[in-house]
Amino acid sequence: MRGQGPSAPGGHTPADGPGAESAWLDALAAAAYLADEHGVITAVNASAEQLLDRSAAELLGRDAHETLHRNALGQPEPRSECPVRQAALASRTAQGGELWFERGDGSVAPVAWLVTGYDDGIRRGTLALFHPLDDTEPGSLQEPLSQLERLALFAELTTQLTSTMDVEEVLNRLVRLLVPRLADWAVVDLIHEAGEVRRHVVVHAEDGALKHREDLVGPMPAVPQESQFPLSRALRGAASTLAGPETYRGEPDSAIAVEQRRLFAATGIQSAVIGPIPGLRDVLGALTLGRSTCSRPFTTADLPLLEEITRRAGLALDNARLYQRQRKVSETMQPHLLPQLPRVPDLRMTARYVPAPDASQVGGDWYDAFVLPDGATVLVIGDVVGHDLDAAADMAQLRNMLRAYAFSEQKPPSKIVEWLDQSAMQLSGSDMATLVLARLSKVESLGWELTWTNAGHPPPLLVTREGETQYLTDGHGILLGTGLSAPRPDVSLLLPPGATLLLYTDGLIEEPGASLDDGLARLSREAAALSHHSLHTFTDELLARARPVANEDDIALLALRTASQP
Repeated sequence: MRGQGPSAPGGHTPADGPGAESAWLDALAAAAYLADEHGVITAVNASAEQLLDRSAAELLGRDAHETLHRNALGQPEPRSECPVRQAALASRTAQGGELWFERGDGSVAPVAWLVTGYDDGIRRGTLALFHPLDDTEPGSLQEPLSQLERLALFAELTTQLTSTMDVEEVLNRLVRLLVPRLADWAVVDLIHEAGEVRRHVVVHAEDGALKHREDLVGPMPAVPQESQFPLSRALRGAASTLAGPETYRGEPDSAIAVEQRRLFAATGIQSAVIGPIPGLRDVLGALTLGRSTCSRPFTTADLPLLEEITRRAGLALDNARLYQRQRKVSETMQPHLLPQLPRVPDLRMTARYVPAPDASQVGGDWYDAFVLPDGATVLVIGDVVGHDLDAAADMAQLRNMLRAYAFSEQKPPSKIVEWLDQSAMQLSGSDMATLVLARLSKVESLGWELTWTNAGHPPPLLVTREGETQYLTDGHGILLGTGLSAPRPDVSLLLPPGATLLLYTDGLIEEPGASLDDGLARLSREAAALSHHSLHTFTDELLARARPVANEDDIALLALRTASQP
């Protein structure tokens, strides 16, 4: 067995052979079967034969899912949606009460189930335990959870709640794990940063699904410091307690007590436990679990379980709120970090910034464009390693230094990048960065001359109005922040009339598992097809078409188009 599983009398385990497996299973009080790693039943105990009205001979060697698992109407359950099968494939412990097994006479029996993996060194598979439920209460576990069921619940809470950084999704996952496993109703009230209380979730089990009572959610009255009613105390951080309709039958001492009385009346909750949701520093809210008249009432023995649930929920909510605050800061910073593009006669310019899918709204990718005192236009595209606030801060420093050098010296791009590299090493240590720095000058009767240098960055793409494409691969040098000193070249090119120049960061061409050449070829092909569109349409469509599906990085784009006549 995986871990420290139980042993049958006499020391037998599933490793001793089919006979020993059956004897070991018969020692269990619940109905049970063993299935191999392919889901085929290898052993079944007498309790399972009796519950399913099937002999062992009818079950052994058959696929457990296809043979047993049904929905409430007796129809086959899709394999992809079967929670038992999912838990078996993941080799994890799981339990629930929303499953029906087909009996020998074709009827279905509602069961509560628990599955756990086993691995005895010879065979791997799944142990499934199940017991019947009353048909009028599908999915409701009336008895207190066993120690194994508690551990399984805690593991699921930790895994599911901490794998999302969205507050609403944390709450949705929380109530799905608790209803109807522990209660018929779940209610979550949260305290927001300004001190307001809001009822976010009121949900209950109905016909095997969760139903939300939107009419009972919304803003709540303030929490009075003197109120001794359970919800008020929980929102102030007091210990968990029991409650019921009788709790609120007397004269309410506050508006929030009136709301609780309305909740009990509207839901029919007859027994409830209410506890605070603790954060790292403050109380985040309160969780109420309620049961109706047909369920076992809560007792004080249930309070430690509630407190362990709210502790785990509090950690997940704290993390999600911190992440959302960081995103809000990032969204506020972004407009200040990305510059406004200058207006230059005979040139059209546009830019786009797309943050990494799983990062803050800012990162290390940036673009810049500005006009120098001599009339030349400077174009920059760059990428600092990382896509978070630290990368954004380093990017802002590099951008500001580059502007200062360009305005004060007005030297060739290569010289400015050399100075920037030396200063960046002293300022930010070992942070790596790439960039393309270009100078665009108007040449009388000839058009626009582009002079650039490349510090380890993807090459700019030039697209003629006829749709011919060319990567500007010359002028390439080492990236910034290496500590190495090497000459940086400058290269010049006269841009054709009506041509589009695209500067971009590697998020537009790089994709895990694919070659860089594939990304460059895709970008060139899509840019050629869009060359006749307006510059704004060209940029938006290029992002939509060329961006890799599995992109995990920021993207910055700077595109310009010369006038049709020199």
